[in-house]
Amino acid sequence: MAKVTELGYMGLSISDADAWKSYATSCLGMELLESEVADTFYLRMDYWHHRIELRVGSEDDLAYLGWRVAGAAELSAMAVKLSEAGIAYKVGSSAEAKERRVLGLIKTRDPAGVPTEIFYGPQVDGHLPLYPGRRMHSGFVTDDMGMGHALVASDDPIASYKFYELLGLSGSIEYHLKTPDGVAKPIFMHCNNRQHSIAFGVPSQKLLNHFMIEYRSLDDLGMAHDIIRTKKIDVALNLGKHANDQALTFYSATPSGWLMELGWGGVVASSQQQYHENDVFGHQIEVSGMGLDVEL
Repeated sequence: MAKVTELGYMGLSISDADAWKSYATSCLGMELLESEVADTFYLRMDYWHHRIELRVGSEDDLAYLGWRVAGAAELSAMAVKLSEAGIAYKVGSSAEAKERRVLGLIKTRDPAGVPTEIFYGPQVDGHLPLYPGRRMHSGFVTDDMGMGHALVASDDPIASYKFYELLGLSGSIEYHLKTPDGVAKPIFMHCNNRQHSIAFGVPSQKLLNHFMIEYRSLDDLGMAHDIIRTKKIDVALNLGKHANDQALTFYSATPSGWLMELGWGGVVASSQQQYHENDVFGHQIEVSGMGLDVEL
């Protein structure tokens, strides 16, 4: 059965390229790669050619998420699944595949309009070790768990759940969160050992509420925290430990306004459902109005 295996890449539309280049390298520690295409650049996290493509635009939001399948046969089978479910899709051209640095892809949208790509065969540059934008101890958690997780917009969480379930993800409601508008029950879904790769069910002004990357070393998370504090970048939720994925994280503003969650120490996905009303500790709101005004 065709199913996605990881959240492999993402594209962002940004208004301030210089701010993003500085933020991604000096704060996050990612490697910057320039592109031959005007107003476009890439960010590396591991041996893949890139995990993030950024293009100058006006939206300051998510441009697309890329979900990996094992190979060409699985991509064809996924296209059949989408067609049988009545979900429109487009087969990516050879030029589009070359642009993404993959062997093939199809394009669709989730029920909330999140641009979704399904691909196989990423370009892996094993001859080029990561050259981080700042000193790092150990790099990022990627490998077979993908690049991180995204919390995206959803007007209808049940419809979103069914869409991602069709892609091969599984998951459940893991929190009952108190918000100014009542109790929110976000859904978290996984496709590999990463505790979740996609989540939705929290009000979001943009397609992307936040993206999470995980460091291999606690010291790298600590360095990122100190750098962001020194640069006086807004921190929406301070350091805390999640109850579901057990990760130590904090949330701060990106140059595009949505949040980046930086973390360390996440556990693997559970096969059994449970829910929480609070995090283990921390994650108090420091700056409100940034899309995560919930009581954890």
